[in-house]
Parts: sequence; C-alpha cells; structure tokens
Amino acid sequence: MAACRPVIAVERCKGCGLCTGSCPKHILEMSKETNGQGVHYPVCTDESLCIACTFCATMCPDAAIEIEKE
Repeated sequence: MAACRPVIAVERCKGCGLCTGSCPKHILEMSKETNGQGVHYPVCTDESLCIACTFCATMCPDAAIEIEKE
C-alpha cells in the first residue's frame, strides 16, 4: 500500500476536534500549540499508521484536512 498522511491546514482549523474522534487508528490528537485563531489544531502522532480512510477529512466542517498519498 502506498504511503499516506493527513495534511492539516492549520490556520483553517477552528479546533472542533471532530477529526480526532473519527480516526479509526486513533492517530490524530489536538496539539498543545494554537493557530492564529487561538485554537488547538489536530496533529498526526504516527503517519505510518494512516490507512487513507479519509474519515478525518470527511468529518472536518472547514475542509482543513486532506489525505496526501505518495
């Protein structure tokens, strides 16, 4: 299977956290840092476990996540 990873548009994120709850591999968590809006954004803790299911991207109401496949 080709390598893949979630790519987060940090400044577009409003910090709702819907993506973290939708990941079946539990590899997304909210960062300790904040973006320009002052909200915590998701980060991927282990890109090697990403299965490109796109659940995180589908759940994001701001279209701030894309899955990049190599």
